[in-house]
Amino acid sequence: MSEQSGEMGSSYHVPVLYREVLDGLAIKPGGVYVDCTFGGGGHSRGILQQLNENGRLIVFDQDADAQRNVPADERVLFVPQNFRHLQRFLRLYKHTAVDGILADLGVSSHQFDEGERGFSTRFDGPLDMRMDRRQETTAVDVLKTLSEQALHKLFEQYGEVTNSKTLAKHIVQQRQHMPLSSIANFKAMLQPVVKGNPNKYLAQVFQALRIEVNDEMGALRDMLQQGVEVLKPGGRFAVITFHSIEDRLVKNFFRQGTFEEEDDNPLLPTQKTVLLKPVTKKPVSASEEELKKNPRSRSAKLRVAERV
Repeated sequence: MSEQSGEMGSSYHVPVLYREVLDGLAIKPGGVYVDCTFGGGGHSRGILQQLNENGRLIVFDQDADAQRNVPADERVLFVPQNFRHLQRFLRLYKHTAVDGILADLGVSSHQFDEGERGFSTRFDGPLDMRMDRRQETTAVDVLKTLSEQALHKLFEQYGEVTNSKTLAKHIVQQRQHMPLSSIANFKAMLQPVVKGNPNKYLAQVFQALRIEVNDEMGALRDMLQQGVEVLKPGGRFAVITFHSIEDRLVKNFFRQGTFEEEDDNPLLPTQKTVLLKPVTKKPVSASEEELKKNPRSRSAKLRVAERV
């Protein structure tokens, strides 16, 4: 199925943990479901197959390319927005309570494979990395304007880059007289400070920049907080993460309703209302069979919680 056809194209993005997601959502045929990260529509197709004529599926995607994959199905509503605006748009479309929410936080294969988007180290192209091309800030802007300290923190936290301090200092020293407009320019600039496997190193640097450009952590926090508000009691919340920072946020929120690790101090007040209970004690990972078919699923972790 091609992505141009208006059908949900498998060529656009292979959905990870497909069966595990559908099982975790425990879909009710007449329910209302939200796919916060529509992409190629693989997970959405599975949800639709389990809905009857009264069921509804609201799909969000800030990337305009994803709209090509929306099926001609009156049960589907496409919202071309970042999922951090979840509650606002559900309210707008008169769906204030839903039975299930899915968010697959991975960048789609399509985005990695489109050189001009600037997400991949494999191609040359503009150093862009915007998921939503309506926004102004690009990766070039981040590299040119952030202080050395801010860049150090960014690469350390979001990319887990081993020599993040050296990297930040090098960028600040070089950015005045070396062009930063393209991926090739940036990779050439980084060559003197690359440590270990160059492909892995560059992937970590690019990941950190992408997270910053799109404020992915801020958007995730917003979506989780709003998601619990719109879920009906018994409704399921399924989130697929791809690195430890995301997974930690989801784990903490599902377990205790906050984003920070719990303090074990017995003298501190602990009374609070927890609105979710984890369905998965540990994150669900891809099977050996899936890993063979789709190596990109290796770092995927699925957590599911239920609204109490």
